[in-house]
Amino acid sequence: MKEDYYDILGVSKGASQAEIKKAYRKKAIEFHPDKNPDDPAAEEQFKKAAEAYEVLGDEQKKARYDQFGHAAFEGGAGGFGGGGMNMEDIFSQFGDIFGGGFGGFSGFGGGGGQRRVKGSNLRIRVKLTLEEIANGVEKKISIKRKKQAAGVSYKTCSTCNGSGQVTRITNTILGRMQTATTCNTCGGAGQMIDKRPSGADANGLITEEETVTIPIPAGVVDGMQLKVSGKGNEAPGNGISGDLLVGIQELEHETLKREGDNLHYDLYVSMPEAILGGSKEIDTVTGKVRIKLEQGIQSGKILRLRGKGIPSINGYGAGDLLVHINVWTPQHLSKDQKSFFEKMQGDENFEPSPLKSDKSFFEKVKDMFS
Repeated sequence: MKEDYYDILGVSKGASQAEIKKAYRKKAIEFHPDKNPDDPAAEEQFKKAAEAYEVLGDEQKKARYDQFGHAAFEGGAGGFGGGGMNMEDIFSQFGDIFGGGFGGFSGFGGGGGQRRVKGSNLRIRVKLTLEEIANGVEKKISIKRKKQAAGVSYKTCSTCNGSGQVTRITNTILGRMQTATTCNTCGGAGQMIDKRPSGADANGLITEEETVTIPIPAGVVDGMQLKVSGKGNEAPGNGISGDLLVGIQELEHETLKREGDNLHYDLYVSMPEAILGGSKEIDTVTGKVRIKLEQGIQSGKILRLRGKGIPSINGYGAGDLLVHINVWTPQHLSKDQKSFFEKMQGDENFEPSPLKSDKSFFEKVKDMFS
């Protein structure tokens, strides 16, 4: 059985986000690869802690986990959860928690010796219509990101001679002990700035505006986060760029309501339409369609248009469009109209006579989700 995320981080279910982050940072530092080189067990604990924080550190995912446990993220629905983690993903996603290196740049690539500083991630939010979510879309977004200034140059760190580490020898009762620690001068990058052009910051970077094309697949969900690799802030020297993390915000549709991959549409029909039948035009995420109304259609009936919902983000088909029929009762009648309905009172054709085969509203809802 998969280990409980709260047990992995050593926090209670009622822990705040600040407490969860603090607990993760403690675990991450304890099992960090730099402190435990060539230790598979420590690396596994490091990955477990990151996977737990990826879920518990997000309020929406935490709520799903509290309700359904690990089953909430089967099939990879929770990001890293269930799909395994690699070191690049961890440093990309949570590098800002570790700190260090070139004045606040976070995350490192490679193992042992000189490390490549990774630029910090950028985060933006993209608003999408239901139609864009259903069909997939490319968004062109202007962002401001740090980039290396023209003419900047770097030199080998004079403290560690480019290794990114300094060696210390300590005398103990057991003898001389040699330890290697990250160089404080360069933060482990092995380089330091040599020439800094005018307008560049202390790391030789300037802020520039850039237009980024973001491919958004069909079926994304409100609150989901996508990653555009390498479009975050650049890192100085031979570092690698951070990532652009794109948060999805779903805009409310005028007539359609989303529930998972299914869509709901409230269709109001007049009494003559309900009695005589006919056809009505309704909205879908791919345009308008015309549906047929049978004679004598009842309020509360649900028409299912299969495959007219939202495509599954996992690629397993699409949801349905559920059309809820509501027969509109007129509230203002003329004298003649009122007289007509008074004459119809007691007429057997106007008396309710549901068949046993006619399902109640609750039975219809139950069938809809079965």
